[in-house]
Amino acid sequence: MTDTQTPATTIKPRRLVELMPEYHPPLAARTALRLDFNENTFAPSPRVIERLLQTTSEGLTKYPERERVEHLVAAHFNLAPDQVLLTNGVDEAIHLLCATFLEPEDEALIATPSFFMYDVSVQLMTSHLIRIQADETLQFPFERLLSAITPKTKLIMVASPNNPTGGIVPREQLLAIAAAAPHAVLFVDEAYYHFHGESMLADISTIPNLIPNLIVGRTFSKAYGLANLRLGMIAGNADLIRYVRKVASPYNINGIALDVLPVALEDEAYVRWYADQVATGRERMAAGLGALNVDFFPSHANFILMKIGPKHKELCEAMRTHGVLLRDRSSDPGCEGYVRITIGIEDHVTRGLEALKLSLNEIGWTPTP
Repeated sequence: MTDTQTPATTIKPRRLVELMPEYHPPLAARTALRLDFNENTFAPSPRVIERLLQTTSEGLTKYPERERVEHLVAAHFNLAPDQVLLTNGVDEAIHLLCATFLEPEDEALIATPSFFMYDVSVQLMTSHLIRIQADETLQFPFERLLSAITPKTKLIMVASPNNPTGGIVPREQLLAIAAAAPHAVLFVDEAYYHFHGESMLADISTIPNLIPNLIVGRTFSKAYGLANLRLGMIAGNADLIRYVRKVASPYNINGIALDVLPVALEDEAYVRWYADQVATGRERMAAGLGALNVDFFPSHANFILMKIGPKHKELCEAMRTHGVLLRDRSSDPGCEGYVRITIGIEDHVTRGLEALKLSLNEIGWTPTP
């Protein structure tokens, strides 16, 4: 063995780590128009940029202090400080919930297709992930999920609006799920809240003990445009949040993110403007897809899921040559032949539609009978 060779090892990780799926986002060479990852396609609030320019060298030497900003965030959402935990994106929030509440023998329920990180984080802790597959309509399988709840169910994760479909779960159904599983945590992922406008946060702030098993997740990656800073939050029953806080690192949020979050929250006019851009653009995109005879799922988020069929890969490749990135969702359960397009500001929607028309024509696409 030479000095540069790495010796072989027989060390193995936990069995669940070996078995869990891996998430490989196609992030390479994302230099075209980013209509693939549901990010803000424009910019954060100008106030965020101004605040970033005030960063000092001394500030970079300090460990970040989360508590003060958590108090500001709680006040912004009419919550008590002990009901809120800031996280390193919603991805970390999902991981923390699984690590906090799941024993190896416990069951976790999700409806699919949905955010793949649910699968990853659950299967790190337990092999008992129960997936309730939507039918061909891709509507949330409410009745079948209710029927799947057992005494072993410890965590239920529901995205509303859902990724990748853009569909929503009505509040009445979420309340029914929470009531049917008082022994389980119900996590409602509201990452795309700003593009829909309905939330379960009020159920936490107005009557804290009405739904004691509810935890709501939010992100600052989408409408706020802070995806690169990795900022998310969970809110819920103070007792549950206290358990999750024990599992979280005290320095999980970097200081730059903590510094700019208050000014991002203050600029409510900017967030409303961007959400309005998306709402208008979503209508334009839906009308454009209709004119092209492309079937799509009605969306309440900042993206639309299109049914392209066998030429889904060809479309994504053609769009890239026209400077626009799409996300092929065909690997999601029940989504074979589906492609997702992000909705951004007006100019980006225009460019996306123009590239889509050209690309569909170039690949010889015809509507599925």
